[in-house]
Amino acid sequence: MGARTNGSTRSQLISSTSAGAVLARPGSGGASSARGAGPAAPAAGPAQIEARPTLKLLEAAREPDFIEVLGSREHNLRIDRLEVPKRKLVVFTGVSGSGKSSLAFDTLYAEGQRRYVETLSSYARQFLGQLERPQVEHLRGLSPTIAIEQKSASSNPRSTVGTITEIYDYLRVLYARAGEQHCHLCGKPVRAQSSEQIVEELLAMPEGARFVLLAPLVTHRKGEFKDLFEELRGRGFVRVEIDGAQHRLDDLPRLDKKLKHTIALVVDRLVVRADERQRIAEGVELALQEGRGEIRVELQADEGAGARRRRPDAPLLFSAARSCCGHSFPELSPQSFSFNSPLGMCGACNGLGTRLEVDPALVIPDPSRSIREGAIAPWASAMARGEGWTFRIIDAVSKACSVDLDTPWRKLGAKKQEMVLYGLSGKRISVTWGKEGTETHGTWGMRFEGVIPNLMRRFQQSSSETARDSYRKFMSERPCDACGGRRMRPESLAVRIAGEGIADVTAMTVKDAYQHFARLELPGNRQKITEGVRREISTRLSFLLNVGLDYLTLDRSGPTLSGGEAQRIRLASQLGSELSGVMYVLDEPSIGLHQRDNQRLIDTLRRLRDLGNTVLVVEHDEETIRAADHVVDFGPGAGHLGGRVMAAGTPEEIARDPDSVTGAYLAGRVRIEVPEARRAPRGWLEILGAAEHNLRDIDVRFPLGVLLAVTGVSGAGKSSLVNGILLPALGRALHNSTEPVGAHRAIKGLEALDKVIAIDQKPIGRTPRSNPGTYTKAFDQIREIFAELPESRARGYGPGRFSFNVKGGRCEACSGDGMVKVEMHFLADVYVPCEVCGGKRYSAQTLAVRYKGKSIADILDTSIEDCVRLFEHHVALRRVLDTLVEVGLGYMKIGQSAPTMSGGEAQRVKLSRELGKSQTGRTLYVLDEPTTGLHFEDIRKLLGVLRRLVESGNTVVVIEHSLDVIKCADWVIDLGPEGGSGGGRVIAEGTPEAVAKVQGSYTGQFLKPLLAAGRSQPRA
Repeated sequence: MGARTNGSTRSQLISSTSAGAVLARPGSGGASSARGAGPAAPAAGPAQIEARPTLKLLEAAREPDFIEVLGSREHNLRIDRLEVPKRKLVVFTGVSGSGKSSLAFDTLYAEGQRRYVETLSSYARQFLGQLERPQVEHLRGLSPTIAIEQKSASSNPRSTVGTITEIYDYLRVLYARAGEQHCHLCGKPVRAQSSEQIVEELLAMPEGARFVLLAPLVTHRKGEFKDLFEELRGRGFVRVEIDGAQHRLDDLPRLDKKLKHTIALVVDRLVVRADERQRIAEGVELALQEGRGEIRVELQADEGAGARRRRPDAPLLFSAARSCCGHSFPELSPQSFSFNSPLGMCGACNGLGTRLEVDPALVIPDPSRSIREGAIAPWASAMARGEGWTFRIIDAVSKACSVDLDTPWRKLGAKKQEMVLYGLSGKRISVTWGKEGTETHGTWGMRFEGVIPNLMRRFQQSSSETARDSYRKFMSERPCDACGGRRMRPESLAVRIAGEGIADVTAMTVKDAYQHFARLELPGNRQKITEGVRREISTRLSFLLNVGLDYLTLDRSGPTLSGGEAQRIRLASQLGSELSGVMYVLDEPSIGLHQRDNQRLIDTLRRLRDLGNTVLVVEHDEETIRAADHVVDFGPGAGHLGGRVMAAGTPEEIARDPDSVTGAYLAGRVRIEVPEARRAPRGWLEILGAAEHNLRDIDVRFPLGVLLAVTGVSGAGKSSLVNGILLPALGRALHNSTEPVGAHRAIKGLEALDKVIAIDQKPIGRTPRSNPGTYTKAFDQIREIFAELPESRARGYGPGRFSFNVKGGRCEACSGDGMVKVEMHFLADVYVPCEVCGGKRYSAQTLAVRYKGKSIADILDTSIEDCVRLFEHHVALRRVLDTLVEVGLGYMKIGQSAPTMSGGEAQRVKLSRELGKSQTGRTLYVLDEPTTGLHFEDIRKLLGVLRRLVESGNTVVVIEHSLDVIKCADWVIDLGPEGGSGGGRVIAEGTPEAVAKVQGSYTGQFLKPLLAAGRSQPRA
């Protein structure tokens, strides 16, 4: 959160106002009497005299109505002066790479963060890290800033929608205070257990059994507990158990106060005998008293040293309050429902809900092959060699099980398949080696455990990470069979409120959970006790509904959320905080949102504004732009051709501005035209019985040789169908991928394709050394051209001499980076140009070699359009550069570092690489929301690239909400009708015109008026 830069001003205002009020009171001895200037003046005098200075102070202290930006030069920005209105909904728009995010995030938000960190002590700053000051001359009127960016909610598999929104924290409290404990064995409500019943159960154990009686004192709490130990010692107790080990109270280990400990009092060590009944009864009563109604009994193997450590057997738990089916239940607490705590998590999967297990589908990737042909992947290399110990074992198994090694795997009987995969249940096989009748011949009898148990054992026992990685290739995450994927122990899952367990509630969608709590009525005092908790849960659920996330389930894993979903979850959390006077910076919150839900998001943004906040949104969605109070349009181009403010004002003013590209689209002067004709499919790819996630066992036909748009409301099943089934299934069939494939029966029509490629907006590289030239291999050809120059050949320079990644021709002072980092300790690190090479990355000798007057460093700083003219006679290189120009990246420097490129630019670089390849006409391209971060003009260019791919005979599948793309598609598959459990069905399919005629299709309803208008939205 940004710095509260006007905090001191507010303090001055309060002080000044208070002083003014004192001076205005007649007879109060105000300023005059304080100076000893005689009797007080008449009442009106001081008020009139002091009114003007007070008004001036008030005027000076008033919060400005604008954020004033002077001299912003961050990245490609060239802004001399800009005023951004405060307490308004402001949209930054413009073509991709024009500088919107550079101003919103890298300048306004970054400076707010930096000013906040500057208010902290130098001691605190050394732990937080230093933030570099943005390249801006002056920023005035900056409010505390909160950024809600497009990034994954969490990479932690324990993170869920419920934990991110804190709804699950309130659910844990609710179930701990109002839940009704049921027995997980018989399902009946648990009942109290008296001390006599506990004694009888202990005496029912085998005669002579030894056990230790313990009273729980501390459970998973931090501290040293010196006072507790001193008290116990004073009361005559001798031993305690600390974290599973027994210690004498006069010889205790030192506990780390930063770690959690579990402590129990050792009440007595007993033996089950009839004559010990009285002693056992006394011990039980004392343990119940010390353990606040709870007892733990540890069975012991023997006396002496071995008895100091608990046996691996599960301890017996008893409670004076809760017991059923011979099992006692501890007192409920919020930790009992936490899958991150040992008190609540499932012991088999440690609260993850999944376990890493050997996947038969990965062990047998191609069932059409025989074992000799490598059907069993872990045995494939041994079968190819035809010798070795593994081969002899396989041969012995085939003889023992009558398995023909040359029969296709799918034609082997189920019983034979099971014997090979899971072993022979203890039956021995005879493994022979050497030639019979020779000294090297021998036979060994061994038990065959099966392929899958063997892989699992090796994975668990191996200490080599390399070996574990090789076994991990045959494993996948499977739902835990102990908890059914619900993460918690059975005792916690058996606690219910209104017949629903906590796992049942988290499995609901946000919409269903909201309705559940709206009608929830609890008996007696529990209704009043839980009133506040239920209100908090319902409020947070309503915020999620407001931002269009009604289809998400509360147990949805955080890493599986898209960037747009994660951003809207954080937006919902901010609504709950109800802060005022804050500047919120959002990065395209409409991503992944269907037009049907857009208005709900806009209403949410307006609500944030109406609380007195400044809401600054980087956005390309036309509906959001039209709903803004103020729009700032950046341009005119991208990269070094952009960075300027082309227009600023209301949406109507932007539409009238002749210099604004955005305004031209808003006013209808420029539009994305509907194609005059649709391409006819040249074949079909069919997915039968798609049932991944919420898909309803549907059959879907994908046309080939066309631009296909898969549409539907958020959560309808688009990603489950395309990314969960189609993409991994094709990858496995065409490229031997091991990625898990979603549930389906079969896929038909694979023979029409030879490869599948997914193109996303992820950066083309993670370091500044990656650039368009290196990614498209154009820079390799440029280095070869330089190596062929007469001067290079005279000096013996090869292509490696002109690489900034290896020693030889690069500047070693900066290792080819061109910049040197100077550590400033308590200040931000400063990056300065290398003094040796002047920021050019290469040594002087390398820079002396020139091509048409330009050194290799000059080439990296040249735009792609200029490079086309520079290398016009080099056909192969010219073809690569031409494709970069065709996708609209001619303005970009060929050496522009990857981290400075926008998502849209990175995507187009990848597309240009595909265009530069030789096309077979049998490739299927998959793009998931390719219009993310793209302006109307960028979408027009993207559609041109996609058309080129299709015209080469390929198939392009896009998951998309943008009506500009949908109306230009040849075929549309619309899923729905709702999200979550209300979706998963094909609502409409066909050309956009055919889909627009389907009344039950939300996409069709929005598409219908646009097809008539021929543009992305109705004109204003």
